[in-house]
Amino acid sequence: MTPPPSRRPLLPAPYAAVATAVVMVGLASCGGGDGTNPFDNAATVSNPAGTTNGQKLSFAYFQRCVMPILNAQLPVTINGVTSINSCAASGCHDNANGTGGALRLTASATLIDLAAPANTPDAIRATAMYRNFYSSQGETLIGAPVSSRLLNKPLVRTVLHGGGLIFADENDANARIIRYWITRPMPAGQDEFSGAAANLFTPADISTGACNTD
Repeated sequence: MTPPPSRRPLLPAPYAAVATAVVMVGLASCGGGDGTNPFDNAATVSNPAGTTNGQKLSFAYFQRCVMPILNAQLPVTINGVTSINSCAASGCHDNANGTGGALRLTASATLIDLAAPANTPDAIRATAMYRNFYSSQGETLIGAPVSSRLLNKPLVRTVLHGGGLIFADENDANARIIRYWITRPMPAGQDEFSGAAANLFTPADISTGACNTD
């Protein structure tokens, strides 16, 4: 006669509770645990806080003051060698052939007449100039130029830049324009086409005024 299969004796209740707790700890460590497990989920990442709450930068100032800098032929220094190039050039941040990461630019984008009735916000948002604006704004922490890659990369400040050193320091005229744009968002509750942008020019005219800087 075949003997009945052996059975593991049941653990007393206190020991069973301890064993269950050990299993639960093991399961917790498979995801979202305390970070001691090398295969655990990463801790929550906190981005640096900006000084605004959902505000937008000015489209008018970007296309008249910032985009010309991104299109300009500027001295670029890499490993002590200086050459001339444009941020929007092919091989840099050109939208089609650029290798410069998230910032994408169309150098041939035409200036938008913001006074023309046909140029509604929806119409402007479908243009190449707006895509340049949107991509550039995405490289900023609005209100905080010190934390913005659009300014830090050409300064090679706290971040690597494959395109080399473009602005010698923060006092460079072009760096000052970019810094001014980042620190002057449109009023809360208003979009990137806000009439408040006139205050960023002297005289206060988005079509003819000179670009203000700090």
